[in-house]
Amino acid sequence: MKVLVTGGLGYIGSHTVVELIQKGYEVIIADNLSNSSIEILKKIKQITGFRPLFKLIDFREMDEVKSLFNEYEFENIIHFAALKSVSESVKFPNLYHENNVGSLNNILECIKSNPRKNFNLIFSSSCTVYGQANKLPITEDSPVVKQESPYGETKKKCEEIISEFCKKNTNLNSISLRYFNPIGAHKSALIGELPNGVPQNLVPYITQTAIGIREELTIFGSDYPTKDGTCIRDYIHVIDLAISHIDSLNYLINLNEKNHYSFFNVGTGNGTTVLELVNTFEKVNKIKLNYSFGGRRDGDITEAFADCSKIHNELKWKANLTLEEALESAWKWEKNLNSKD
Repeated sequence: MKVLVTGGLGYIGSHTVVELIQKGYEVIIADNLSNSSIEILKKIKQITGFRPLFKLIDFREMDEVKSLFNEYEFENIIHFAALKSVSESVKFPNLYHENNVGSLNNILECIKSNPRKNFNLIFSSSCTVYGQANKLPITEDSPVVKQESPYGETKKKCEEIISEFCKKNTNLNSISLRYFNPIGAHKSALIGELPNGVPQNLVPYITQTAIGIREELTIFGSDYPTKDGTCIRDYIHVIDLAISHIDSLNYLINLNEKNHYSFFNVGTGNGTTVLELVNTFEKVNKIKLNYSFGGRRDGDITEAFADCSKIHNELKWKANLTLEEALESAWKWEKNLNSKD
């Protein structure tokens, strides 16, 4: 069974590729390397014993996408390729719409041009589509509201595009996974979150501060209406998240219907404050972090954590790994990454 994984050398993509290979799938990775490294291919082979097929491609370029569909035989797609920083999207909204929405449209156009094939598409979405929910935990019935960031807007728009496409085209079934906050790394410490430049996500900033790359961690906002004044998020181990994509794909492969579109929350169901996360990292890794509090960051919401009963009931998926395991693996990855320097 062949699977195209777009953005397959990125953080979540690479972990999903490893899990796919270990479950017997043949993987084709397509990536433009804008937020990843070709070295990850070697790491995937070290972990799995297999080197996936790789295609360097910019999904904004329709000719390149058409060439990909013509060159390789596949009907299963997991679509990660997208820009993903909330704060960066506030600065460069047009870039985010062009890249995230434009890339999806090109993929769907190629699916439409191959009506004799029946495609399954797993879309990498985000809990940002809910904005600041009025009720917690967030269920799939929670309203999709006006987004706090252009990044969130692109995820909402992409979901809408896929939903409409599935209604009109019988050769695509699709699931959108609205995940919360992925953290952690593979247990081998050979792959993990590898941001270019200054990290936009919390945990890699924590690990880079712990190892001395960053002088200090700034916690954005200490006056939120939460138990310690810091934002609350639902942090999920990247391995659990990777497996949710495979469970979703298997569900579609075995589905005996057409025009199917559904969406699921992917999280742990537990809300953790930023300060609690920092304290847990210090405790499990026996290290003291240098941190201070700063002002709130544009685009951030106060609180978000998931109700995951729908994906558990329908796809039989649930998160199994703990916050402590995720933070231990993230630190192990950071140390391994820097031991070669």
